Amino acid sequence: MTGASGTVHWVGAGLSTGSGLARVCESAARVRLWHRTEDRAAQALAARGLTGRAEPRAYTPDALSAELAPGDVVVSMLPAPEHAGLLAACVARRAHFACSSYVSDAVLEQVPVARAAGLVVLTEAGLDPGIDHLFAHSLVARAREAVGDGTAATYRLTSYCGGVPADPNDFRYRFSWAPLGVLNALRSPARYIDNGAETTTDRPWEATRRHTIEGEAFEAYPNRDSLPFVEQYELPAAWKPSTFVRGTLRLDGWLRAWDGVFEELRRGDDERIAALAQELAARYPTTEKDRDRVVLEVSLDVRGAGGVSWSGGYLLDMVGDEEESAMARCVSRPLALGVRHILDGSLPPGLSRAAQSAARSEQWLRELVPEGVEFTLRVSR
Repeated sequence: MTGASGTVHWVGAGLSTGSGLARVCESAARVRLWHRTEDRAAQALAARGLTGRAEPRAYTPDALSAELAPGDVVVSMLPAPEHAGLLAACVARRAHFACSSYVSDAVLEQVPVARAAGLVVLTEAGLDPGIDHLFAHSLVARAREAVGDGTAATYRLTSYCGGVPADPNDFRYRFSWAPLGVLNALRSPARYIDNGAETTTDRPWEATRRHTIEGEAFEAYPNRDSLPFVEQYELPAAWKPSTFVRGTLRLDGWLRAWDGVFEELRRGDDERIAALAQELAARYPTTEKDRDRVVLEVSLDVRGAGGVSWSGGYLLDMVGDEEESAMARCVSRPLALGVRHILDGSLPPGLSRAAQSAARSEQWLRELVPEGVEFTLRVSR
């Protein structure tokens, strides 16, 4: 394995760059923050009290590549389509790579070369994906121990995550990440299991359902493709899913408040949707006084033969403060923890996710609590 040099390049300082950057400054020997201009990078550092603890840089792919050295770590906070290009630069310069996003095909095809070079490619190490995977792995392991892998059983697994305003507004939402990304996610088909059958919807919001968490009403809809995670979460083959869905959580009343947006999504092309994203961001700006709230709930219920059953769930419910948004904390601190594991050499070469196994998930969950990412676990039989 290519040993870590101790230098970390944090690329991007957008809405999800929170106190995780400060944590990286504590664990790395040298940190460079790459942003649109050197002045913008310096301003971002000053806003986070990190002036002098990290070096501001103006980002271009060529400028970053010129400063990469073997063993450096590149943390991409750029939009997901740009990860593959950054990873290619890392492989060329023998640097490790980390991001909080899902593994794309363009990233996946570079993993064999990265592994052969002894490089770590860390992905899905944020909130969703990230902490949600940790919760699911932990629940599945606990249920397997209680019910037994070979026991014929049916199960229901739901994983819902959402960033919502702490103080509800008429729009029932405030943008805690790029508005265009929010809209494009709604334009992507969702595949999941409902009533024991594979189900697909081209317009995820049309599958929105009421979802109650500790007596509070929310609205939830499926997103992306849930089915690959049946295997990733290591659910036993003898267990059959009645429900398996990973989705998004919104405040009660969101579906009605967004009716006009949905009409645009039905008929708009890429250009119109990009313009709509800008319009919505201007119409519903997030001010310094606004506080966001992150709610993540993962639940698993298993019903086995002979009356054997197990039920458990994790809940993370966090409100942002004047230091940072809840979304920034929940994305950046797990990612910073992953960077620390790259620096100390505890992650193997090749592809790693925050949650590769139940054992690793338990470790990460223990380590996240002192990082200010708190949650609760309930278990019943």
